[in-house]
Amino acid sequence: MARMVLTPLPVSRTEPDGSAVIRVLSYNVRSLRDDTAALARVIHACAPDLVLVQEAPRFFRWRKAAARLAKASGLVVLSGGATAAGPLLLCSLRVTVERTEDVLLPLTPGLHRRGFATAVVRIAGARLGVLSCHLSLQRDERLAQAGLLLERLASMGVEHAVAGGDLNDVPTGKAFRHLAGPLQDCRAVAPWGGDLTFPQDGPRKRIDAVFATPGIEVLGCGVPSGLDGVGEDDLRAATDHLPVLAALRVPEDHTTAPRPGSP
Repeated sequence: MARMVLTPLPVSRTEPDGSAVIRVLSYNVRSLRDDTAALARVIHACAPDLVLVQEAPRFFRWRKAAARLAKASGLVVLSGGATAAGPLLLCSLRVTVERTEDVLLPLTPGLHRRGFATAVVRIAGARLGVLSCHLSLQRDERLAQAGLLLERLASMGVEHAVAGGDLNDVPTGKAFRHLAGPLQDCRAVAPWGGDLTFPQDGPRKRIDAVFATPGIEVLGCGVPSGLDGVGEDDLRAATDHLPVLAALRVPEDHTTAPRPGSP
């Protein structure tokens, strides 16, 4: 079978009008239990400004594991990890951090603890809220968590935001549709690359997604293929999900950034 050739997504840059073109990657890394060298190659080849990670290591020396992944991928740790029950944020040095917060969601007895890794950042002239999530396997809890995600974005005090992760739900599901109402489902708005994300070897479902608030221009979104220096074997070996990569144009923000130490 011939290898699929994709038109490359726009590269990260600052536009003349002050807006920022950024790349956002969402990726479930299964606690780094697979081929971490392949995983780092995939992340690096996507050239992301922000990485929304799910199932980051949560136990023994989890901070060191997150730092090693970031370093191998050419990035730094932004927030999250065990303190957010698994979601993690990585970023490039293009990103200036305004604040971070790890959020633990209500615990349902007998089910896995869930959380959000969140941050407010500036990239060039843009100010952006960022959230990584991994929603419940249980339908009712998942829907409730989708509602909490929307509430969290609304409370971040930003005009523009991106959220993404492993939703454990398909586009026709209630939780997915609840998010795709007020937010842009980036893959549906500007399809690019592949569609299905799970499992990585013969994917059958789209349960991973990147969302953006209205006002952000979606330039393309989907599962990358044909990345320089990365083979299809790397995508299969890295983890049990395929990544979702989005290119977005975020308008310039004209508010004044708070000074360090200010309330």
